[in-house]
Amino acid sequence: MELDAAALRARLARAAPAASSIYGDDGAGRAEAAVTPAAVLVPIITHAEALTVLFTRRTAQLKAHSGQVSFPGGRAEPGDAGPEHTALRETEEEIGLPAARVEVLARLPDYLTRTGFRVTPVIGLVAPPLELVPDSREVEEVFEVPLAFILDPRNQRRATRELNGRMASYYVIEHHGHTIWGATAGMLVNLAARIGA
Repeated sequence: MELDAAALRARLARAAPAASSIYGDDGAGRAEAAVTPAAVLVPIITHAEALTVLFTRRTAQLKAHSGQVSFPGGRAEPGDAGPEHTALRETEEEIGLPAARVEVLARLPDYLTRTGFRVTPVIGLVAPPLELVPDSREVEEVFEVPLAFILDPRNQRRATRELNGRMASYYVIEHHGHTIWGATAGMLVNLAARIGA
């Protein structure tokens, strides 16, 4: 599905927000565990030829989720005015993208993680050129994947493996050597459902 910025805005404006997230696994115990509020930005880049989604790959030395692909974002702080503020603040800290460059479009339903976070994904449009300054302590790499590739259900597969002594099922999206999985891939499946892909 190829969308331009105007079509994406229109789809998000008319689509009713989902009441809850789609998860790769059964969700048992998730609601009780996810008590720490957090937010991420789902940055959609408005290149003339096609929309892309921007991701970060976390550095190997981080204690949590090292080396994994994620959206820029993080835990809420007491002074944050809401999830949008958290997502934009954390994005600027992580990759140097100023909040003023982001056109916030919508929220996706909260994604509850087994690691204790209640994550609100915030969808935002960003016009190129990008002049990013990634924080080398947190971000190993910044890369983009075409939105059309992400929205194609043929590129969203399920996988299963043992995590913390139990079998867990989750979504996986692979693109040119990058593996997007777990909560980040689940949020992308929710994005596809929201815009009717």
